[in-house]
Amino acid sequence: MDRFDVMRLFVRIVERANFASAARDLQLPRASVTRAIQQLEAQLGVRLLDRTTRAVRPTEDGVAYYRRCVRLLADLEDIESGFRDGAPKGPLCVDMQGTLARFFVLPALPAFMARHPGIALRLSETDRMVDLVAEGIDCVLRAGVLPDSSLTGRQVASAEQATLASPHYLRRFGVPQRLEELGQHRMVAYTASANGQPYALDFIEDGAVREVMMPYDITVRGAEIYTAAAVAGLGLIQVPRYRVLRELAEGALVAVLAHHPPPRLPISVLHPSGRLPSSRVRVFADWLFELFRTLQAEGRL
Repeated sequence: MDRFDVMRLFVRIVERANFASAARDLQLPRASVTRAIQQLEAQLGVRLLDRTTRAVRPTEDGVAYYRRCVRLLADLEDIESGFRDGAPKGPLCVDMQGTLARFFVLPALPAFMARHPGIALRLSETDRMVDLVAEGIDCVLRAGVLPDSSLTGRQVASAEQATLASPHYLRRFGVPQRLEELGQHRMVAYTASANGQPYALDFIEDGAVREVMMPYDITVRGAEIYTAAAVAGLGLIQVPRYRVLRELAEGALVAVLAHHPPPRLPISVLHPSGRLPSSRVRVFADWLFELFRTLQAEGRL
């Protein structure tokens, strides 16, 4: 391996906190990985990594070397891409929320891959906030307000949301006309993965967002069972309209309180802050921005 290859290897080991995971990511023999890091430490005359049976952690010198490597490798990639007609190459690991992937990204993905044949996509699906660095993920596509300051990026679109209930639920509890009536209703409580606390429902009233925490008999975590619980008559939910077009068309769900709609849901592509995104991340983020701008112009969001 040349010096830059060793730098890439070292960066991946720090981010994955594991020699074996880094070796798998870069498709290298484990023995070669260990030997390369030993030679690097010998050349620099410092210990870069502390190794235990459970994890690998950078030393103080290792943290400083990691930060410089990240900057140098980002600059190198930009320089090299300028001499390859700007065509980014290599693996791109992206994690997406399943509904965004299924409804919008995957149907359009062949166009991206035809435009950038040198990029090898690796996709995963979660609703939770992942640790991008530790899990070897380059960027995520998420819907919702994301307070995690370790991520940065840009909003690519926003989606219309609705407050919904099943006909069975509305026959039992009545159709709410005012926000003040919601204390007599039930919601399906969607819980946060970070702390397990249920989210309140949000409504726009007099130009401001008003949070309403309603009584609930059931808590869920997961987009599919959240919608299914509402169809079963277990309470009110708030979701993007695109996710429930079939249920609305079939009458399984009915929109209520249209005069107090939820705020639009931001959709963002994010990457770790404090490091320059690779050219692969940049072209993918640009493509997502174009895709969602077209979808929004067509009224599909």
